[in-house]
Amino acid sequence: MAKITASVYTSHVPAIGAALDLGKTQEPYWQPLFKGYDFSKEWEKAQKPDVVFLVFNDHATAFSLDMIPTFAIGTAAEYQPADEGWGPRPVPRVHGHPELAAHIAQSVIQDDFDLTIVNRMDVDHGLTVPLSLMFGQPEQWPCKVIPFAVNVVQYPVPSGNRCFQLGKAIRKAIESFDEDLNVQIWGTGGMSHQLQGPRAGLINKDWDNQFLDRLIAEPAELAKVPHIEYVREAGSEGIELVMWLIARGAMGDVAGTGPAPKVAHRFFHVPASNTAVGHLILENQ
Repeated sequence: MAKITASVYTSHVPAIGAALDLGKTQEPYWQPLFKGYDFSKEWEKAQKPDVVFLVFNDHATAFSLDMIPTFAIGTAAEYQPADEGWGPRPVPRVHGHPELAAHIAQSVIQDDFDLTIVNRMDVDHGLTVPLSLMFGQPEQWPCKVIPFAVNVVQYPVPSGNRCFQLGKAIRKAIESFDEDLNVQIWGTGGMSHQLQGPRAGLINKDWDNQFLDRLIAEPAELAKVPHIEYVREAGSEGIELVMWLIARGAMGDVAGTGPAPKVAHRFFHVPASNTAVGHLILENQ
């Protein structure tokens, strides 16, 4: 039986990918940020996941504004790094797990969550930057990846509670897959940032850290936070944080099958480009 052993949460700032690809990680501006992921890379080497179910948002790469699915699951055997206007990142192609992805789609849709099935797409920095932060720069990624894209670009976007409940359904699906797999679920995006308008550059450290506190200790209550609070407190792009609730909803304590997860690592840093960076690892016990 497949098991979700841990959840990982991290920002996916595109400038982080550029700093990695251009060899700038030891520059004074970037060094404190990348140091916050030193533990994480060693932790991943020890954990050896078979599959990462990676929740991210596409940035008008695989999906244009002509067609935006609310929830889309990748069921392909592999995915190429996307060209976002300056060439694709020099990172390995992503290998999927079509069998598990199809099983999750079947189970989750039968649980009344409508998913879009995607058999071919390129993956942008929303997916590749988290992989680089957690696995470094290998010749090939050490595990298979199931991309799960969420619309947080154009309103209406899914509510925090919808995402949280979806996480529960994903856990149920994974645990009913008849193969012994070590699965991690990652929630990416955020934290506070705004890219346009009079509040461009907004960062709210206090709200971000309160979000991390609540994500750990009271996720069901956090899931009730309305969109307007994310926008007001964390900026227009802070709404990406609802994706973290999918990963949190898939943890054992929420499903009623175990105690509260162990906090293996927590990190927060500003700034990275014009964004706050949050990072958290929770282990099921």
